[in-house]
Amino acid sequence: MGTSTLMALGTRAMTASYAQLQTTGNNIANANTPGYSRQQAQLVTAGGQYTGAGFFGRGVDVSTVTRSYDRFLTNQATASASISAADQARLGQLNQLEKVFALGETGIGHAAGQLLNAFVDVANNPQDASSRHVALARARELSSRFQAAGDQLAALQTGATQDVRAGVEAVNALAQQVAVINRQISAANGTGHAPNDLLDQRDQLVAQISEKINVTSVSASDGSVGLFIGGGQSLVLGSTANSLRAMPDVYDPSKLQLAMREGGSDRIVPQDALAGGSLAGMLRFQNEDLTSARNLLGQLAVAISSAVNEQQSLGLDLGTPARAGSPIFSVGSPRALQAAGNGGNASLGLTVTDGAMVQASDYELRFDGSRYALTRLSDGEAMPGSPYTSSQLAAGVTFDGVTLQLGAGGALAGDRFLLQPVSNAALNMKTVLSDPNAIAAASPVTATAAVGNTGTATVASARVVDSGAFVPGLTANLTFDDTLAAPDNYRFELRDASNTVVGSGTGEWTAGQPIRLNGFELMLEGVPSHDDMLSVVPTTAVAGNNGNALAFVDLAGVGFVGAQMQGGTLVPGKSVTDAYASVVAEIGVRVQSADTAAGISASAASNAETARANKSGVNLDEEAAKLIQYQQSYQAAAKMLQVAQSVFDTLLQQMG
Repeated sequence: MGTSTLMALGTRAMTASYAQLQTTGNNIANANTPGYSRQQAQLVTAGGQYTGAGFFGRGVDVSTVTRSYDRFLTNQATASASISAADQARLGQLNQLEKVFALGETGIGHAAGQLLNAFVDVANNPQDASSRHVALARARELSSRFQAAGDQLAALQTGATQDVRAGVEAVNALAQQVAVINRQISAANGTGHAPNDLLDQRDQLVAQISEKINVTSVSASDGSVGLFIGGGQSLVLGSTANSLRAMPDVYDPSKLQLAMREGGSDRIVPQDALAGGSLAGMLRFQNEDLTSARNLLGQLAVAISSAVNEQQSLGLDLGTPARAGSPIFSVGSPRALQAAGNGGNASLGLTVTDGAMVQASDYELRFDGSRYALTRLSDGEAMPGSPYTSSQLAAGVTFDGVTLQLGAGGALAGDRFLLQPVSNAALNMKTVLSDPNAIAAASPVTATAAVGNTGTATVASARVVDSGAFVPGLTANLTFDDTLAAPDNYRFELRDASNTVVGSGTGEWTAGQPIRLNGFELMLEGVPSHDDMLSVVPTTAVAGNNGNALAFVDLAGVGFVGAQMQGGTLVPGKSVTDAYASVVAEIGVRVQSADTAAGISASAASNAETARANKSGVNLDEEAAKLIQYQQSYQAAAKMLQVAQSVFDTLLQQMG
């Protein structure tokens, strides 16, 4: 063997050490580069050369440069970061939503209480104009707070829509970049060496896409990866990228849904198929949290306005002549929205018939070709009597305080409708009464006890409670009679203006319970004796009567929000203050659960990223140690060349 062999060994050793130094230097330079994976020069022995004295090694070769990469850890980090992004996006929106439902004096519950409390002064002095002005001012304050809350919810919807559109644009731009890099990787795949930097760039792009919308990656034999969104719809396939689109909701154009554009057609991506990403969090907030909040607020608006307007209609104002009170509030009308793909032209009418029974929910109506199935979306419960025939629906069906009626046109099989009884109520709530004298503080009836009564019974209140049963102008005379068969203990006669008896009968009075006749309610204090008499006559001195004003005050303790039928039994609703407190509590629970979920997913994402970084990240201390090691190797290889040169010079001298 000649000196050339020794020189070749030294040259190869220097080349290998230089490659290691270069790779280490690249690692140090990219220590803070996002998505960079630590690289390492792979060395292999050059093999032995046979001689009569045996096999002598020929040195070392650099086979390739690899990156430290674990597919499982990378996928786990990407998936957990995607879930964390969804939770964080939803939490951010819920924190804003919570501010809409303020507590204390700035809240809707306080404003509603102030309105009903204002009628205390009206009841104390029904003729006082200032008290009536204050009551109307409280009414305007309440409706303005409902409007403001509705506007804030609408602003949150607008913000969510803008964020979704921006997220879709970002996903499409990133998907195009992945498709370009796929093409470059496929082209480099034939060299037999992995394009590490391109692979890192692609992994980083996939991670950025997953922060917007969760994707599943599938590797192909040519080195490219396919990216698929929930349901198996391809976002990237080889060097081709499809477009994600933000489409108007099938019912409500102000809301968005996602669709994948493939082959010139749009395929809807169901929300349930989105496992993660900020887009999934925003859509969940839009479709669940914001919808629920809008319905809860609308339920309050409808219930309060219905109760106040109903009570107003049961009294008399200060007009000349006195008239039944006209409405104080108006709210946004219920909506029946058709699905965009409906083939029929059926029109539906939706009206609120009992504000106390209205629920905080939307409803979906589906037509299968013969019957209409109605489902309450808040709990998935089918409505009583559903499915309905066309004739039933044309006659009108009532559920949860709402009446639905099929109008002109007809539906085709597969047609769908979204019913929103209260969704739009708060946004368009207004105080429509402007004249303080129009407040109906007086009761249409006045009750008096006969002067000769021997019992302790006195009239506490006399008010109309059922406008449908009340016949104006009638006089009711009641006589308590201990000789009547139990449980009855009084006789009554109803007489018209000509003093003709138009009705009579007996009834039962129990201490603490009202007497109801002719649509009015009579409350007594004390205990009547035998032959004691009471008269209930039409009110003539309207200005001094406060019967209906007292009924307004009593509304504060009446459960007129969210009553419902359960198993044929009426379950009373909540008072306005309790109902608002329940709304605040429900929103608070959503925020708290979202905060907990965001904390857990953020921790999981951090742990997954740490595990990936431990495998793929650059450790500067480790790289510094390697730098010294490879420097020494390079110096030793250089010394080998120096020795080979010296040997060669010696041989030349000897030959000379």
